[in-house]
Amino acid sequence: MRILAAAAVLSLLGAATACSTEAEMKAVDPSSSGDSAATATTGEAPTPVPDGEVRTSGLVTVLDSGGGPEMCLGAVAESYPPQCGGPALADFDWGDVGSEEAGGVTWGQYALTGTYDGTTFTVTDAIPAALYDVMKQPGAGGLDPACDVATTTDPEKATPEDMDATLAAASALPTYASSWLSNGTISVAVTGDAEAAESTLRETWGGLLCVTVVEKSDADLNEVNQELQAALGDQLLTSGSSAPDSLDAQVVYDDGSIQEWADATYGDGLVRISSSLVPAS
Repeated sequence: MRILAAAAVLSLLGAATACSTEAEMKAVDPSSSGDSAATATTGEAPTPVPDGEVRTSGLVTVLDSGGGPEMCLGAVAESYPPQCGGPALADFDWGDVGSEEAGGVTWGQYALTGTYDGTTFTVTDAIPAALYDVMKQPGAGGLDPACDVATTTDPEKATPEDMDATLAAASALPTYASSWLSNGTISVAVTGDAEAAESTLRETWGGLLCVTVVEKSDADLNEVNQELQAALGDQLLTSGSSAPDSLDAQVVYDDGSIQEWADATYGDGLVRISSSLVPAS
């Protein structure tokens, strides 16, 4: 069962959680196998390397557990001390502020600039979090309801228990793709007969409901995600779905060639690539 959050939170590789309340709904990375075939790949994924200085797209964790400092671009385990890994750092100095030590581990958050050869990031500038001027970014927008005007059939049949039963019924539909909550509305995406799906869901839900038709089922996206993980390997930091008919994937570095490969392999717009390292100027 893959439920997309109203906040459209991107899940990390291997995540598998879903809750039924609107505040707790989180996008689930589709990591289980599916039966629907994805588009066959058209060639090996490129491994671009920047030819000039690059910078991190914000603060990242730098961690040294004894083997030298590493730049953690992906997930960071929320332990104490934290655990993470990534490209090795050269010419890095912890500085006078920003780092912590515990259990033989040193770590801190930094905005880094330097050169990257595909294995090692050679630092030319490191700004610790305490000195980093973070520009306020707009909050991530949530998914809108799947229809312009959601309808209600029985306001008394719209309890949290009814919602749980309806989401379970949605995930059991043979054409189920995804579901999400927004503005008190349950939206369900299916790959088949929307009217039949809505009729089934109305057996348990009388509140605001939208049913829409999409191209890719949950199983389709599962298979594409598995192929993506195998094709990109260590280049891939996170992947998951935050909207129907799409996967979001963050890689260490993309000069546009990985996005071109993804479009050619899976169709334009199905996989959206973002780069953790970006040009410094």
